Amino acid sequence: MSSGVEPEFRRARAADVTAIVAMLADDQLGAGRERPGDPAYQEAFAALDADPNQLLLVAEADGEVVGTLQLTFIPGLSRLGMWRAQIEAVRVSKHQRGGGLGQRMVEFAIAEARSRGCGLVQLTTDATREHAHRFYERLGFVASHVGMKLPLT
Repeated sequence: MSSGVEPEFRRARAADVTAIVAMLADDQLGAGRERPGDPAYQEAFAALDADPNQLLLVAEADGEVVGTLQLTFIPGLSRLGMWRAQIEAVRVSKHQRGGGLGQRMVEFAIAEARSRGCGLVQLTTDATREHAHRFYERLGFVASHVGMKLPLT
């Protein structure tokens, strides 16, 4: 950590959206699909914030948002009605990378999933993000399925 202050994890607030979007846009893939400043992000935040099965998490240090992830709690009928948690959009600000913050955020998300009674945590990561694949494998995730997407826009 650049400041030496251990980040605090908390639920995101509307005031955090600009910082979150900046982190989403701050890589090769995000730069091509995100549009910082677009009002659609505030609308999306309002929907996430109102949904009890969504946790948009931020890591804050010295009053600055330095990490984020989205955790979605999904009910299901399979596996005896097991709930699962889906981790999405894990990002750490450039000046905080390499210090273990991403790992601590994912571990926090796993603990939240357990506390909500989930029996499984899943995630997808872009096929080109090989460094992310290694990161998640180090945390115990296994590439057990083939993910597919169909863009609707």
